Amino acid sequence: MTVGTAFHPRTAPLNEHLQWRTWSGFFAASAYHDSHVIEYNAIREAAALIDVSPLFKYEFRGPDAVRLVDRLIVRDATKLTPGRVFYTPWCDEHGKVLDDGTIHRLDDEDGAQVVRWTAADPQIRWLRMNAHGLDVEVRDVSESVAAVALQGPLSRAVLESATGASFADLRYFRRRRATLAGIPIDVSRTGYTGDLGYELWIPADRAVEAWDALVAAGEPYRVRPAGMLALDVVRLEAGLILIEADYTSAIHSHIPSQNYSPYEIGLGKLVDLAAGDFIGRRALVAEMAAGGPPRRLVGLNIEWPEIEALYAAQGLAPYAPPIVSRTPVPIFAGGRQVGRVTSTGWSPILKKMLGLASVGLAHARTGTRLAMEWTVEARRGTVAATVVDLPFFDPPRKRA
Repeated sequence: MTVGTAFHPRTAPLNEHLQWRTWSGFFAASAYHDSHVIEYNAIREAAALIDVSPLFKYEFRGPDAVRLVDRLIVRDATKLTPGRVFYTPWCDEHGKVLDDGTIHRLDDEDGAQVVRWTAADPQIRWLRMNAHGLDVEVRDVSESVAAVALQGPLSRAVLESATGASFADLRYFRRRRATLAGIPIDVSRTGYTGDLGYELWIPADRAVEAWDALVAAGEPYRVRPAGMLALDVVRLEAGLILIEADYTSAIHSHIPSQNYSPYEIGLGKLVDLAAGDFIGRRALVAEMAAGGPPRRLVGLNIEWPEIEALYAAQGLAPYAPPIVSRTPVPIFAGGRQVGRVTSTGWSPILKKMLGLASVGLAHARTGTRLAMEWTVEARRGTVAATVVDLPFFDPPRKRA
């Protein structure tokens, strides 16, 4: 049964068109306004509140909490000191990605290390199995901790107004405790928008109070709620991958080609093969020793004039899809398929059609010209696309 998040008493009345979807068993708003572009503009020009409570959230507590993290992730968890946040994938024993998420080192309590682990898919059984022999408790806190992303160029001003504290010194991928309207919260300098932003981790039983305080503080800054459609556009602009769209979890894969190593989905830069003997390390060492994987994730600039030409051939005005397509389509070089485009969408701020694609290594070099399938009125055609560096949109304020 689908249920509302802890913020639902406030978000439900705002969703007048009842544009809901299911996210991990919770209602998530696709859009609150007549057009999700209104919410997109709030993220890119002002500030937006995005309910991300459906994320799976786990807490590690005990003397070996960090040792467990070090067993699981591809990064060196010994560097995960209190106040730091890691973004990372984690793999199975074959070096194939199970999921990706953020790992937060919370403040030690009574001499015990405390870690918050977030994920898109349920992980509790896998986490506890791999905690064998360690002095650590793994708890599922998904329902007891609510989460809201406060994102956009004015998000810091909203947060400071709401908490009465300065966050100018909270660096990118850092976190610290704070108080919001008398509510103890945790604030991390993280998000899924590629913009200046924060994520607030709030006791679920006080989520409504926290939402009200953020809305009141954000009114002078034109804060708006934003849903999943707007979030999908900004994450594409930021070149951020989405599980079961840009890659398939090794848990859900049915054939070998659906398994992806971190190097195949743009996360190779996070892998530290000199770190401890994390799960999948030996497979990744072997992969790199053999020359690396045969495919890579790339960004694409898709030629708009060629899209226009396909519509004109059918006597139609050109159409820029307002939402991100997660339907994979073939991509070609010299008439031969060399990969697939996984996400495509129009960027309102860049005024371009963008795409993420998984292509063969020989065609992953920046500047490579390819052709991707584009269908108009059930007629398949191709349009030119150029491989470009990611991210597409990377404003200095994101890290400032």
